[in-house]
Amino acid sequence: MEIFNYPEKGQWGGILRRPQLDEQDLSEMVGQILDEVRVRGDEALLEYAERFDKIRLQDLRVSPVEIAQAGDSLSGELKAAVQAAMHHIETFHAAQRHDTVCIQTLPGVVCWQKPVPVEKVGLYVPGGTAPLFSTVLMLAVPARLAGCKEIVLCTPPGRDGKVHPAILYAAALSGVTNIYKVGGAQAIAALAYGTASIPKVHKIFGPGNRFVTAAKQMVSLRDAAIDMPAGPSEVMVLADGQANPAFVAADLLSQAEHGVDSQSILVTTSKELLVKVQEEIRKQSEKLTRLPIVAQSLQYSKLILLRTMNEALEMANEYAPEHLIIQAEDYISLAGRVVNAGSVFLGAFSPESAGDYASGTNHTLPTSGYAKAYSGVNLDSFMKKVTFQEITREGLRRLGSTIMVMAEHEHLDAHRKAVEVRISE
Repeated sequence: MEIFNYPEKGQWGGILRRPQLDEQDLSEMVGQILDEVRVRGDEALLEYAERFDKIRLQDLRVSPVEIAQAGDSLSGELKAAVQAAMHHIETFHAAQRHDTVCIQTLPGVVCWQKPVPVEKVGLYVPGGTAPLFSTVLMLAVPARLAGCKEIVLCTPPGRDGKVHPAILYAAALSGVTNIYKVGGAQAIAALAYGTASIPKVHKIFGPGNRFVTAAKQMVSLRDAAIDMPAGPSEVMVLADGQANPAFVAADLLSQAEHGVDSQSILVTTSKELLVKVQEEIRKQSEKLTRLPIVAQSLQYSKLILLRTMNEALEMANEYAPEHLIIQAEDYISLAGRVVNAGSVFLGAFSPESAGDYASGTNHTLPTSGYAKAYSGVNLDSFMKKVTFQEITREGLRRLGSTIMVMAEHEHLDAHRKAVEVRISE
């Protein structure tokens, strides 16, 4: 991992730069996939399954029998863990429900806002190097709580043509309507455009690799809404001299094993801690099953030494990490000044793994600095707010002059007339 000792603020932008990839080639490739699926539907999806996943599928939809049998192949321990995690996620997200807001803005003018679920949602769950059944819970549970009528899930199958049983079990438990064996940008295209097998949805959720991220952004221009831009995963740890180096190293490595383009950053005020964390990373990484992935990821990772925790917090707000961990003596005080982060983990015993799986918060979060403007997935992500207003004759008379003056000065005569014709009777 690259080390930076007391960098000046003018250097921060370069140090904190995310891994850069060739976006032009990516856009061309993803655009071609989107066009093929839009025009040829299931036929294109089956061809891409053979080309990218090396399998020949007869049917894209996971059958009810496959779903029913999924739980039989899982251990009781894993099923209990999935159920417990789902309960915690359900508890946290159910508390986010909002009632209808109704207010009289002036006598005779009543306005209200009603939360309404997005009717049809598509969930993308990556397969690739790990079966992310935890992502099923993070997306499907709030979708069900919101009241979405149709919850469609796409995920890439394995070489045997099957979806991992833990993904199927979590989906059935969480209330997913239909599951399809489709991955990558082609899955996003299927959800955005619809095919003979896969219904078109109104909003698409879920993380993925750079192809999936690019596809989501491209279809969001006119075909379907998306949750947020979400690319390679990342963590920033703020630590003072009191932090446990073994804990810090474990947090950095847990992020690094997500993928080769993940980024882990330590910002500390202690040179001694920095040295100890380096040693811990060496020791702990040797025992990891995904060491080749971790080793590549650490090439994009940084160890940064700053003078004060205030400076460290300023750097964190500039970086706007997906995950921010604060292991410092005054972490509560520092947390109060966090303004740019997807999810924040406070104290020595709040590992990022807790949020990834089971504490109850959502792990689908903005990356690449988008935490400056986007929230992570929550119950509101699956809702829309419809506003209503009811105005009496007397109410319109009270409000009329305001409307008509403003309409006149915007040169919109018909707007003015729509009020005038009513109050002149």
